[in-house]
Amino acid sequence: MTPGDRGCRRLRAARGDRGSYALETAVLAPVMIGLLLLLVAFGRVVDADGTVDSAARAAARAASLERDAATAQAKAQDAASRSLQGEGVTCRTSSVVVDTAGYALDIGAEANVTATISCTANLSDIGLPGLPGTKTLTASWTSPLDTYRGRQ
Repeated sequence: MTPGDRGCRRLRAARGDRGSYALETAVLAPVMIGLLLLLVAFGRVVDADGTVDSAARAAARAASLERDAATAQAKAQDAASRSLQGEGVTCRTSSVVVDTAGYALDIGAEANVTATISCTANLSDIGLPGLPGTKTLTASWTSPLDTYRGRQ
């Protein structure tokens, strides 16, 4: 066997692989695009979850600064909606529940205000088959009321 025969044999073997890269690309491209879309969906859910948690914290803090339960409820609703809008999270449906039972306690007693927020985030625009169209995120935060501040 001469060195020239080896070169011809390699050339023939290389010709047998012709078109395999195009086939590999055609098979792997949809898989890679699907993984990319899955990462986008995961990132959006994680970002929205952090925003809902931040909104719950803002709502509880705003409610704890008020002197009566009715005003605390209104301020918590306002703080939660401003926090969600400020971060750019659009909820298909959202709810803010504020536990203001601490306002009924006497001055000097330790009391808390708890805000719970639920937000249904939209995922249908990602377009990945098998991905749910929405994801409901819930967060709760508790903030103490000033023990010696007057309450109504």
